[in-house]
Amino acid sequence: MTAPTKERAAILYARLALGAAFLSGVASRFGLYGKDVGYGNFSNFLKYTAEVNAFMPASTIPFLGWSATIAELVLGFALILGLWPRWTALASAILLVLFGTAMAISLGIKSPLDYSVFSASAAAVFLAIYDTRSKP
Repeated sequence: MTAPTKERAAILYARLALGAAFLSGVASRFGLYGKDVGYGNFSNFLKYTAEVNAFMPASTIPFLGWSATIAELVLGFALILGLWPRWTALASAILLVLFGTAMAISLGIKSPLDYSVFSASAAAVFLAIYDTRSKP
């Protein structure tokens, strides 16, 4: 496998892994894995959203939960399909760093580190800055 082929494979792997992670989270909050797996339903997800955003007023939690869900759904599909790769990756990195920061504030730094939120954000940053033009 040549170096450019390896690079393309690594980019594809990162895109698919990040996209699948976003879509898996969305599937969990709608009970697609079962009611006892992950969040199991949207109500449980909103409870977790309130925990992660403990510093926010309770009235903002439904908006934050739905906004995150829509963002993860759109970004998940866009990553997997390779749509607008730089902008999609940049938006993914921002969403993940916001989530990780909220987790750190409300639950402590160990939580986002244990769930590799900042690692995923770093992978998204890499995707956003990687030059996909053909190289000599």
